[in-house]
Amino acid sequence: MGGLFPKSVFYEAQDVFRLGLLPWEYGIRNLFRRPARSALTLAALTTVILLVLVVVGFIRGLESSLTVSGEPNVVLVYSIGAGADIENSAIPARTAGLLSANLDGIEQRFGVLHVSPELYLGTKVQTAADGPGMFGIVRGVTTAAPLLRRQVQMLEGDWPGTGEVLVGRLTAAKLGCDAQRLQIGETIRFDGREWKIRGRFTAGGAAFESEIWAPLADLQGTLKRQDLSLVAVGLAEGALAADVDLFCKERYDLELQAVSETAYYAALQKHYQPVRMLGWVVVLLVAGAGVFAGLNTMYGAVVGRVRELSTLQAVGFRRRAIVISLIQEATLLSLTASLLAAALALFLVNGIAVRFTMGAFALRVDSLTILIGCGTGLVLGLVGAIPPAIKAMRFTVVEGLKAI
Repeated sequence: MGGLFPKSVFYEAQDVFRLGLLPWEYGIRNLFRRPARSALTLAALTTVILLVLVVVGFIRGLESSLTVSGEPNVVLVYSIGAGADIENSAIPARTAGLLSANLDGIEQRFGVLHVSPELYLGTKVQTAADGPGMFGIVRGVTTAAPLLRRQVQMLEGDWPGTGEVLVGRLTAAKLGCDAQRLQIGETIRFDGREWKIRGRFTAGGAAFESEIWAPLADLQGTLKRQDLSLVAVGLAEGALAADVDLFCKERYDLELQAVSETAYYAALQKHYQPVRMLGWVVVLLVAGAGVFAGLNTMYGAVVGRVRELSTLQAVGFRRRAIVISLIQEATLLSLTASLLAAALALFLVNGIAVRFTMGAFALRVDSLTILIGCGTGLVLGLVGAIPPAIKAMRFTVVEGLKAI
């Protein structure tokens, strides 16, 4: 015996029998003994886990977009009758001047107060002369807007002049058009007027990235409006949002309300809570479907190996050891599928823009998303392997050896 096999292999076999477990290599070799079945199972598991990663990436992208959109020192002042929707707000144009004159805690730099009057509206935007147009978000701003929207950074181009606009990085996704149609120098049309694209900007994943920014006075003239949708106020260190709120309550003739920008977007998160819950339900449904698919695959694999498993029992291996070996095979496949799905999600899914009611945001495949996906894969391997393995062990050794 010693001349035929190395002593290390002989001692390893003795240890395996002593522990009552099958060798680790046995489960790995079994996967390669049936390459077609293993490849199909791997592809199915990878698809299921990839779907889970996409849905979780959608949820994480939505949460991230709303989280990074607000600045803690910025207060939004808009119409009290608008509720939580600034698109329906209409306040007097003099509001910005009244706030600047009556509030002492406004942040300023080089003598410039951080007060940004803005006009916010949703309208149909055409990116081609013969195109049908899609719903887009337009914000009329002044040069004070970047002082408060510190996430905003210019990618290329310049600040717009009369008849010109800036477009966000995700504006093309919001409009459902080719990004080439929103390059600098191209022309878009909304509210009965053509606008030339002067620049492009990014906002670090914030909701502003799907907007179109136009000069406030120019947009007001086009819409024949003299009012505003909101005024964003930047507070200096130590100033309180309650001071702005007190001013709004004292000037009841203006019918204003003041909400911190972080609180505003936090309220939007609650508004989209049903969407997030639906996303998690989809994750559970996809994972459940994957479990049933894994059960069917494992049942088919086990039925064809009844004689082999009975032979293992006949040579002295316990049923518990055989069940562990079958779980090992399924777990190896599921973990491999998890790694493949995570790699595909990072390279193909992460950062893809998705159009949504509030604008657009990018799918986010972060560490938490990958952890959830890999955890789902591990559960699929374990849950999918245990029932078939237990069923296979119900055969007696004699019955199993007689199986075809």
